[in-house]
This record gives sequence, structure tokens and C-alpha cells, in this order.
Amino acid sequence: MPRRDQSSDSRLNDIRMKKRASRLPLFEVRHSRVHGYGVFAARRIRKGTTVIEYLGDRVSHDEADARYEDKDPNDNHTFLFTVDSKIVIDGGVGGNEARYINHGCDPNCASTTQKKRIYVEAIRTIQPGEELAYDYQIERDPEDPPNVDEIFACRCGAEKCRGSMLVARRKPGKRRPAKAAAKKAARRTTAKEGRKTARRAARKSKESDRSPARATRRARSGHRGR
Repeated sequence: MPRRDQSSDSRLNDIRMKKRASRLPLFEVRHSRVHGYGVFAARRIRKGTTVIEYLGDRVSHDEADARYEDKDPNDNHTFLFTVDSKIVIDGGVGGNEARYINHGCDPNCASTTQKKRIYVEAIRTIQPGEELAYDYQIERDPEDPPNVDEIFACRCGAEKCRGSMLVARRKPGKRRPAKAAAKKAARRTTAKEGRKTARRAARKSKESDRSPARATRRARSGHRGR
């Protein structure tokens, strides 16, 4: 009777296990210690994996405001996700499991915008059973109540938790003495003029083969405080 190659058996078992694992869902929704329901990895999720698209009713900012104008101001539930200056996704209407992903100050995921669609991607490898989280970065508003940070308090438990789902407050810059500021401004002006002169010389010498510069700007996205 021919002897079986153990290394071949091992490779076959590895292939079968990988195929079996690939059929498992990426995540599952269940109760979270952070807040309400959460989304947890059902299997290992590699860094760079697109976990899920944030779905829901796509409406204007005015429509989103009208929908929740009677909402209790102390209610911190928010399923509204800003796409750009015109579109908001209301995950509470026609949404999917993405609306249950909780905020985290040291997240393992991040939201990205691609062609006016919002996706949640893994920014590091996530192990089975680990809760998915991304930074909500809820925008601040001049009309926010004084206790807005308490309303949107964060309980993610991260070592460097900032205590709020809102974007961090800007720290006031230190005022420099007038003389030091004037000297720095003068140096900056001199350096700027030098760069301009260099750029003009480069343009003249490469006028024939110069291609136009292109810049892209990705729209900032994040949860709205509603």
C-alpha cells in the first residue's frame, strides 16, 4: 500500500481551513460594553480590508435637520454620517450593520470616502472577538450646549481616551513677543521670496515640457451631532 506524504496532507488541510474560514462572516453584531450594540470580528481581519459600506437613506443636510429637530438634545445616538456639503447618510433609515460600529479614540478602523460613498476599513489587523471601532469625529457647533462633551461622552476605555466623541477642542496657541514674531515673519518673507525666484527660474528653463500640476482633495467625512 503506497505511503501518503504527510506534508501534502498538511497543505491540503491548510487549504481546507482557509476555504472554510473565508466562508465565515467577517463580523457579527452583539451587545457591547462600550455602548448598546457593537460590531465584533468573527474572524481575523487583515489591515487594509474594506469591512463594510455605511448604508442608509441619502438626504440633504436640511432634510437631516428636519428629521431630527424634535430629538431630545441629551440623546447622543447618531446615525447621520456626513458625505460632503450636500449629502448626509441617515443610517437609521435603510441602514445596515455599519451603524452599530461604536466610536473609539484608539480605533482599529477608519472611515473613508470613495466616489461619495462611505466605507469602513481596517487600519490594523483585527483579531477574532475584537470590537470594531473608528473615530466618529463629531463636528462641534457654535450652538452646542455647555454640556455637549458630557452628552457625547466616550467610554471606549482606551489608554489615551479624550473623553468625548466630538473632535478635540483646539488648544489656544502661545502668543509670541512682538519682536520675536516680527523677526520670524521677516525670515518667512525672505524665504518665500527666494522660493518664488527659484520657481520662476525653473519655469523658464522647463517651459516646453512642463505639465500642469493636479491636486486632489478628499472630502472630510464624519458623524454629525444629531
